[in-house]
Amino acid sequence: MQFMHKERATLDRLLPGLDSALAEYDLTRLECVGSPALTDFRTARGPALVVPTEDGGIGADPVAAVHVQRAIASRSPSLAVATTMHHFSVASLAETGRVGGGMEWMLLEAVAKQGLLVASGFAEGRTGQAILSPSMVARPDGDGVRVSGSKKPCSLSRSMDLLTASVALPRADGPGEQMAVILIPADAPGVRVKPFWNSFVLAGAESDEVILEDVLVPGDLVLRTEVGPDDALDELQTTGFLWFELLMAASYLGMASALAERVLASRRVAAAERAGIVVELEAAMVTVEGVARGMCLGMTGEPAFAEALMCRFAVQDAISRAVQRSVEALGGMAFIESSDVAYLAACTAALGFHPPSRARMSDELCDYFDGQPLRVA
Repeated sequence: MQFMHKERATLDRLLPGLDSALAEYDLTRLECVGSPALTDFRTARGPALVVPTEDGGIGADPVAAVHVQRAIASRSPSLAVATTMHHFSVASLAETGRVGGGMEWMLLEAVAKQGLLVASGFAEGRTGQAILSPSMVARPDGDGVRVSGSKKPCSLSRSMDLLTASVALPRADGPGEQMAVILIPADAPGVRVKPFWNSFVLAGAESDEVILEDVLVPGDLVLRTEVGPDDALDELQTTGFLWFELLMAASYLGMASALAERVLASRRVAAAERAGIVVELEAAMVTVEGVARGMCLGMTGEPAFAEALMCRFAVQDAISRAVQRSVEALGGMAFIESSDVAYLAACTAALGFHPPSRARMSDELCDYFDGQPLRVA
């Protein structure tokens, strides 16, 4: 069996033609602003990947989804990061529908059938915030709401059809607040995109700033939940968190795996070193698959949250070790003759920038294993 055969077979089965399309391009072409990767992703029905089958989607479960993301990332890191945010948003929308039972199915059906790309305005980029914590300021306006705020960086900022975000609204049935998920068309008045991402690394993910200025969101695009903005680790938050962490971990493993493939192809590298790098990455992927299978079996709540955190940090460490070994094994000439080695190594470092950080969660994990509730710092 070839390295990453399982992941690429899953990608070919669920999104036929995408892997071969991406393989036609040089890495630099896929990673620049204006990359063709998102067009190929739409053509292969990528936006429908995690939309439930009953809503017209492909219905990939978490195990299949992490396989797909690893395979995509080995071809185009930017596409993997950008589409992780789409899948996270769609999975959160599906979970909102399961909890709320409203008109979410119509939106999911539109995503699947029209190939819409959904960007995330959730708080996953804000230090100290839970992933689905309210990230925009909203006020009721008739049946809808008016929303202001910004998200930076916001992947898919230039190609998105919809932006999802969470807001806190006065409860419709009494005192207090409840969380709502809102969907904003990219062409709505008051939505604009401002340049923000200045690095060449992951430039193809279109991670610029999206600014909302008093944007009117109609009532049918405001999905209220029974969750309060201060509720800790509710099922909706946990589900979103699990999808986010696992898809990101698999994506960055794919980037590291692209380096490992280059090492495997170099017969001048000792077999023990080639095997050691592959074992490091495959063991990390087994960890990701384990948590994904737990999701398929209904794992949720604090145990799921803790497992996802430990998985993410373990994968982060494994990637760091494997990338360092890969770059050294490939040698100076490979580094000099092509920018691919340096680029892939730089991309993998970005996993450490995604929330929640190890430093912020260390005390919380220690408290959790001492019998206290697990919270997001």
